[in-house]
Amino acid sequence: MNHTEYKTVWNLDSLFNGGSESPELHNLMKDTNVRISELEEIIRKVTPKPDQLENVLKRLTEIKVRIAQMRSFAICLLSVDSNDHGAQFYRGETTALQSKYDSMTSDLKRMLASIEEMEWGSLLASENLKDYRFILGEWREEAEREPSREVSNLMVDGYHAWGQFYQSFMSGIRVQVRGGELSVGQAINLRTHADESVRREAHEALVVKWTEHEGQFAQILNHLTGFRLNMYESMGVEDVLQIPLAQNRMKPETLDAMLSVMEKYKEPFSEYLNVKAGMNGDAKMKSYHFWSPMNHEHQGMEYGEAAALIEDRFHAFGVEMGRFAQTAFREGWVEAENRPGKSAVPICAGFPLTGESRVFMTFPSTFKGVLTLVHELGHAFHNHAMKQVNGMNRSYPMNLAETASTFAEMIILETAMDQAETEKEKMFLLDEKLKRSIMNFMNLHARFIFEKRVHEERRKGFIPAARLNELMGAAMEEGYGGALDEVPVHSWIWTPHFYKTESPFYNFPYTFGYLLALHLFARAKETGKESEDEYLAFLQDSGSMSAEDLVMKHLGEDITKESFWEKGMELCVKDSEEFIRLAGLQ
Repeated sequence: MNHTEYKTVWNLDSLFNGGSESPELHNLMKDTNVRISELEEIIRKVTPKPDQLENVLKRLTEIKVRIAQMRSFAICLLSVDSNDHGAQFYRGETTALQSKYDSMTSDLKRMLASIEEMEWGSLLASENLKDYRFILGEWREEAEREPSREVSNLMVDGYHAWGQFYQSFMSGIRVQVRGGELSVGQAINLRTHADESVRREAHEALVVKWTEHEGQFAQILNHLTGFRLNMYESMGVEDVLQIPLAQNRMKPETLDAMLSVMEKYKEPFSEYLNVKAGMNGDAKMKSYHFWSPMNHEHQGMEYGEAAALIEDRFHAFGVEMGRFAQTAFREGWVEAENRPGKSAVPICAGFPLTGESRVFMTFPSTFKGVLTLVHELGHAFHNHAMKQVNGMNRSYPMNLAETASTFAEMIILETAMDQAETEKEKMFLLDEKLKRSIMNFMNLHARFIFEKRVHEERRKGFIPAARLNELMGAAMEEGYGGALDEVPVHSWIWTPHFYKTESPFYNFPYTFGYLLALHLFARAKETGKESEDEYLAFLQDSGSMSAEDLVMKHLGEDITKESFWEKGMELCVKDSEEFIRLAGLQ
């Protein structure tokens, strides 16, 4: 029996003692400002010589890591208390520092783009720059679509400020359910409640709040989208997907192939939704019943049990992953306590200066909560794997970040499936797997459709809340293939990804990561003891290769072809078929 005490409140003092009043944090901010001023002067005079570029890149790396450390700390503080004024100040200051950093890199990119081809080849061949070849090539290509210094400065108190205001506004909303006052995160967690009446009440209480505030949220989304479109126009960017694809280091052909496969395979998942709806006594799946648990003892799990389970399963996969999980849980890297006032959004925050991460969520004592926790720990393990990599090559794109998080979920789900002893237990686990397939193939597709259409309409003018509801409803109908009843038209409000200024179209990366993780996990099961080493090598390359080159190197597959995505999709279709078979035996 496990007697380990797992703390549900994280330790942030080991990062900066004293929270937002930390003298260490203040000094780091002050010193980083000085370093930026010094480097701005150096970059103005830099010439395309290997030793000079190496010096600049080392200094940029140091500044980048420091900004990430401070920004993550501010985000962590605000996730537990949106009214922490000191944390609000530091988040604003780190945004300003990031803007200065981006301006410096933009200047450097333009200089790189001006180098003649022959000189460029000679430069990259230099031993001094061997660790920077990928990022230098990427920067040279990006030069033509960089925002001007003036636009970058405006983004701090315009574009990014609206995104931060959304987070603060959402954190301050309270919902009345069963006579108690809950945060949005706590109310959303009730989607997994075993009692149908509680699920419905929480859903209806949230709808009241969304309706009450939809005008304000419409303003935020319109201002964000409008700023982005104007910024793209100033950069000569016409296609709104150009920047997200570049951020994810993937080709348009890859996205097109994946979307095409998603369109083809909706029917098996619609059938699952219809069967699950029938089990609830409904003809079609109501949105607030989607996360309803199957009647099985595994639906409830306390935090200590969850932590012990994850430690055990990670250790079974590999020694490095097992040690990582033990460190995360025993050294206070996880904030899981269920209390009011916390943000609704689970996150993983990386602290590259100290080689740590912090995971934030409100743990609901359900199996879904276990998977949310392990999803964020998957991100944290990705950060852990990158500790050995040059600082400039630690920044991996969102699609590969979601590969790591989904891979961690697979470790829990697949091993649980292998150990399932009864049909009821197997059906419960299949249901959990299929919920993730639905989210990645239907919900994320709906988000993609919505976001694309919002950008198209915003070019013509302001989009009122009522029209945003219409667009969301139509996108959900299309994404779910008409299989959803009582479509949640307000999901544009409570989906935080629409408001992430750093990552527009943060939807398709999830589907990419989900399907790629299926391939990686299948390969890991084949390679056995070597699987952890291969997985670590994959993660460590994730910051210095395109998505296409990375998958070709480690899996020998061409992800611009539909056949690659169909292999993963077919595994999910088998889950649907097996669930439907088992449901017919009930």
